Amino acid sequence: MRKLSRKLLEVKSVVKIFHIGGRFLGTKLKAVNNVSFDIDSEKSEILTFAGETGSGKTTLARMILGLEQPTSGEITYKGKNVSHIQKREELLEYMKEVQPIFQNPFETFNPLRKVDSYLFETAGNYNLAKTKGEKAKLVEEALKSVGLTLNEVQGRYPNELSGGQLQRTSVARALITRPSLLIADEPVSMVDASLRMSIVNLFSDLKEEYNVTVLYITHDLATAYYISDRIAIMLRGDVVEFGNIDKVMLSPLHPYTQILLKSVPQPDPEGTWKEDIKLSSLEVKEFSRLGCKFYERCPSAMKICEEVEPLSVFRDGREVKCHLYSEELKKEEETLPGSF
Repeated sequence: MRKLSRKLLEVKSVVKIFHIGGRFLGTKLKAVNNVSFDIDSEKSEILTFAGETGSGKTTLARMILGLEQPTSGEITYKGKNVSHIQKREELLEYMKEVQPIFQNPFETFNPLRKVDSYLFETAGNYNLAKTKGEKAKLVEEALKSVGLTLNEVQGRYPNELSGGQLQRTSVARALITRPSLLIADEPVSMVDASLRMSIVNLFSDLKEEYNVTVLYITHDLATAYYISDRIAIMLRGDVVEFGNIDKVMLSPLHPYTQILLKSVPQPDPEGTWKEDIKLSSLEVKEFSRLGCKFYERCPSAMKICEEVEPLSVFRDGREVKCHLYSEELKKEEETLPGSF
């Protein structure tokens, strides 16, 4: 008898390569480079992937959702390879349990279609309810969990709701199927600052009250720190630092993480906002670099960083992909008793 996996989601050595300018004469862009992590099925959490625009966060999310196929590596959900799901009933079950929440709620809903029709359609598509009354009950429960009622959205078009209401409705739509995993891709970037924290708090409530795990994709380190249990910092397709949120955010090891955190405004009026990291567009040169992707911007760069890709090492309670720490590890091993 096959043993059920204790892992809700496993991403194993996943690589995604895009061909820019043609497969034969163009450039290979490694959008996701050998990324591995897992999420336990026994405990819900909020796991954040953070980094600049073009770091590979959204590409990774799309592969988990099955919208992109990995070039190599494997993504499994409850022990089943996501890329190998072909039967309609298995695909429906996966889509039921793994639900997306996208960046712009005004692009999620057709402006010429009433918002509540999406909610009732979702309840019907997954065979969750048969009668209109049963569907209405499911929709009402989902809306209630995000602080809305059916009366507030029924019969309304997207432009008749605020951005915050529409994004909450988008979350409610995802919750109708009672998923185990939400993939939230920049869910607050298009919402007014005054409403941002209400959406972020909603994810924390869903984790605690409904045992939902959230994969939170963002470039906003302030909200990431506020709600996350673990965080992975991405740079040009690489996860450069990964671990407990307090470890990574309060005592960052990788030079890139350190510089990113300097760009976050300090709550202390006396604190300084030393540097602004501009969210750059894709730079093929950095993606195709042989060594460290951060070499040209790193204040601690060494010769080895230019030529050799660093390995991920476990250091101070987290994974870090940096030659500074792999070199330290070598020195420690060389000084161990019995070393020559």
